[in-house]
Amino acid sequence: MDLRQFVRDIPDYPKPGILFRDITPLLADPAALSAAVEAMAEPFLDSGIELIASAEARGFIFAAPLAVRLGAGFVPIRKPGKLPFDLHSFAYELEYGTDELQIHVDGIKPGQKVLIVDDLLATGGTMEACCRLLERCEAEIVGCSFLIHLVKLGGESRLSPYKVHSVLRYDQDDEEVELSAQNEFPGPSV
Repeated sequence: MDLRQFVRDIPDYPKPGILFRDITPLLADPAALSAAVEAMAEPFLDSGIELIASAEARGFIFAAPLAVRLGAGFVPIRKPGKLPFDLHSFAYELEYGTDELQIHVDGIKPGQKVLIVDDLLATGGTMEACCRLLERCEAEIVGCSFLIHLVKLGGESRLSPYKVHSVLRYDQDDEEVELSAQNEFPGPSV
């Protein structure tokens, strides 16, 4: 199945110069969604994954079905003020300031095999922060899996030494700007 046909390009959203990759058509199609989850899971089927970790919010869309597919649990990584229990935190720099990610202290046990999941890899800042947070938890990070990878933005290099898998790679000369416009222009969550 050609999953690209289910990703809609929306130019100049949420601001001029950004080509937004809209995955809502893919999410609305049961066969496409199932194929996407299967493709994101495939390289990790025999890796002994115990937990899927994902940062809010769009990553959650794929994290839960991937956890079911891989026979693993799911651990949410959230922004401050969203988790009610004792926390591990990691503050990191953004293009327009700072942010912080948090996880429950009992969410991951030392040595557990974890796959980190998100819908999109762009410059890699948030995913790098997820890796650093899970390193603090002493997790064994098996890899990172994405539906979409905006290759020319260089995010993969920030995730070294971890295995990076992406289903759809966009590396042509599109006007791709990291959706850290999410940070500057919070818009729809998909």
